[in-house]
Amino acid sequence: MMKILVILTIFCHYLAKMFCQKVIAVPPTPLPILYSFRRCPYAMRARFALYTAQVSHEHREIKLKDKPQAMLSVSPKGTVPVLLLSDGRVLEQSLDIMRWALNLKGLHSEFELLIQENDTTFKRSLDRYKYPGRYDEEGSINYRKECENFLLKVESYLQLREDDDALTFLDMALFPFIRQFSMVEPEWFDGQPYPHLKLWLQRISSSPLFERIMQKYGVWEALNPPIIIKP
Repeated sequence: MMKILVILTIFCHYLAKMFCQKVIAVPPTPLPILYSFRRCPYAMRARFALYTAQVSHEHREIKLKDKPQAMLSVSPKGTVPVLLLSDGRVLEQSLDIMRWALNLKGLHSEFELLIQENDTTFKRSLDRYKYPGRYDEEGSINYRKECENFLLKVESYLQLREDDDALTFLDMALFPFIRQFSMVEPEWFDGQPYPHLKLWLQRISSSPLFERIMQKYGVWEALNPPIIIKP
């Protein structure tokens, strides 16, 4: 009887291990594969970094309402960007992709704090400013004003920054989100006293690099020829 119980216990542990652990075996790929969505600000910042670092890669444009199983199999969270590296590793966060592409080991603490605020409080207020009525907790909060608290910090930073056309890590990380803010009420924004911020937006928006990262591609299909980006 004891022997049967031991065998059953081992068998149960084996079943638990099989059903509770999900092991994803990702075969090596000739080039890194980027799953992206053109208008997503997180995907935009990842593309900025890959193009700036001249990382050749395969671009796979996805449809958010119909995500490909190939992406979900390597990144079940189902959000973009996702970068599948040639050695099988998967980078699922935009900032991780940027750091990998630009080989960035560290960042000034002031810049880290700006990026953290951009990705948390500013992004939260931006979503509620862009989509009024979508969120239950909106109440009487002026989310445009909440966003401006962050814009003032970026304006102050740009005012003190030396005039340099080189795109920095901070530029790439913030630009897609601040651009979204400026497009919600463009006439109102044009009349606001953010001279350095508006010049910064205009300079990046009119750059050849921005034109390249915003190139339109059809939705990826496994049977179609791959779209290879060679910056």
